[in-house]
Amino acid sequence: MKWIYGKQDWKTRERGLENCYLMTDGLGGYSSLTMTGAAARNDHAVFMACVQSPNYRVCMVHRLRETLETEGKTRILSTQEFAKESPEEGFRYLTEFSFGDTPVWRFTADGMEVEKEAAMKPGSGTLALRYRITNRSRRRCRLTVTPFYQFAPKGKEPGKDQTLSWDEKKIESGGWSLFYATNGSVRRVPEIREQYYYRYDECDGRRSTGYAVTSHQIWLEAEGGESRELEILYSLDEIREKADDVIRQQKEYRKNLAEKAGFLHPLAEFLSRSANQFVAKRESTGGKTILAGFPFFEDWGRDTMIALPGICISTKQYDTARQILRTFAAHEQDGLMPNLFPEGKNEPMYNTADAAILFINCVWLYWQATKDDAFVREMYPVMERIVRAYRKGTRYAIGMDEDGLIRAGEGLDQVTWMDVRVGEILPTPRHGKPVEINAYWYNALRCMEEFSGLAGRDGADYARLARRVKESFREKFWMEEKHCLKDVLSGTEADAQVRCNQIWAVSMPFTMLEPERERQVVDTVFEKLYTPYGLRTLEESDPQFHPVYGGEVLERDLAYHQGTVWAFPLGAYYLAYLKVNGESREAKETVKGQLEVLESALREGCCGQLPEIYDGENPVSSKGCFAQAWSVGELLRVFEKLEK
Repeated sequence: MKWIYGKQDWKTRERGLENCYLMTDGLGGYSSLTMTGAAARNDHAVFMACVQSPNYRVCMVHRLRETLETEGKTRILSTQEFAKESPEEGFRYLTEFSFGDTPVWRFTADGMEVEKEAAMKPGSGTLALRYRITNRSRRRCRLTVTPFYQFAPKGKEPGKDQTLSWDEKKIESGGWSLFYATNGSVRRVPEIREQYYYRYDECDGRRSTGYAVTSHQIWLEAEGGESRELEILYSLDEIREKADDVIRQQKEYRKNLAEKAGFLHPLAEFLSRSANQFVAKRESTGGKTILAGFPFFEDWGRDTMIALPGICISTKQYDTARQILRTFAAHEQDGLMPNLFPEGKNEPMYNTADAAILFINCVWLYWQATKDDAFVREMYPVMERIVRAYRKGTRYAIGMDEDGLIRAGEGLDQVTWMDVRVGEILPTPRHGKPVEINAYWYNALRCMEEFSGLAGRDGADYARLARRVKESFREKFWMEEKHCLKDVLSGTEADAQVRCNQIWAVSMPFTMLEPERERQVVDTVFEKLYTPYGLRTLEESDPQFHPVYGGEVLERDLAYHQGTVWAFPLGAYYLAYLKVNGESREAKETVKGQLEVLESALREGCCGQLPEIYDGENPVSSKGCFAQAWSVGELLRVFEKLEK
């Protein structure tokens, strides 16, 4: 499947900045610009290199100026907005942008065509650019590419006194080195410093300007009637390959991913390729990890445990799943899983109530797919410690109450996924007994009951505790007047808010409600919270509902979980809907029909990816991270269920 855009998609310069592409290298590095080739935010880059996997990123090549010259006439092919100067509007020559396994741009002007293609070598910090010049005019033409560099950590400006030096093989600045290779001619030019306007940072209250510098250009000429190729490669290591090799390797790699996943639906097949863009090497552990989202997020425990079933298991990347689960198992502490692996010598952070019990769920789903009994036995002691710690009580006020239910959080703790904090304000305080934490807890107990036999243990104690949890949950969470579940048991007004967290009490492998009540939950969620692109985090009639996500940090964070539409809970909703309807043919056809609109979601924002969030009232434009791991993973689980 290939996504194709034309001039109708960039009728204006502003329209051409709406959508972007994403390529990743499996180390944490990436390439992402708008479909017109512009940097519309400071996180955009031709080559955002990862110098320490997976989170220490440095913006090496920020953007490219591209010009096509003939007999004194210069056409600017690149598009870019500047802080003070007039913008470049090369989108006027751009006739097509497409993304299948690589991004491809096609420019046409006065009988000349320039096709640009980019790729990143899987598992290597290497980026390749290939320009194909087809000169059907009768005049000689020259294509000139001017790379602009930052050599600054992601999100930061180059130092004021930072200089740029280069020779025929390497560019150096700020203590970092970048190798390059080209078949074109290279010429030195007086240093050029550009200051950019970042349209998509300003609207979010982020830094709206930034700059990059250059001191050289790369060019190639083509005579009238001649076709030629210009290639440019950048790498953190010495370059021994051609651009064609890197492009071929990326295409073959993504094709193999899709073939291994084996999805039939074209959207699912493409998402199986997109899923792997979040998988990266973690240098500090020697294994793999899942990056939560691009361009902002790192690898977090909670996000990993929610994303892993779809990103790795639904796509049959079982070895990757094992590596990730072993990494977290090795770092279990006091029955908790790391929520964040800091770089350097800092200790992991464990402020999450859900990652550990979702770890047990991941092992269960992995075992269901593989019947790998040996891996279950390997993980069993870790899972035992998790349940023991939750029963006894552990950090962040996480522990079991007398009724068997799990309480979590106190003070300014942020231990559920609705964990935003603004100074001393918790916009969605959920201290007490959150509904999804207890759904995960019951599911974990039932998984352990089943796993005990494989480990040669008696699972009767897990079964007894699970029955007590089910009884308490049914008694204390159900709201008959609203036909759904409380969001939390805290003794505050927040308890009765209608939120999306209850959907996991129906979608998990093991659940507690009677079938009729499960159906009521699904119907209420559909009535109050469902949109085609995700679930609202709060019903619209609630006084605390925020219809729009945007503005300065405080304004954004206050809206983050107060109605904003999140894409990833949509996966749980569809799984729950299929369940309460007996996975009937009619139910599957309903879900398939509702999933068709995903094609428009995959075209908007980041091409071929699903975003983090949308506005709560009218979810028309993706916001937050333009590519989010658990959004992709949870929807892949739905496609897997439909195709089984």
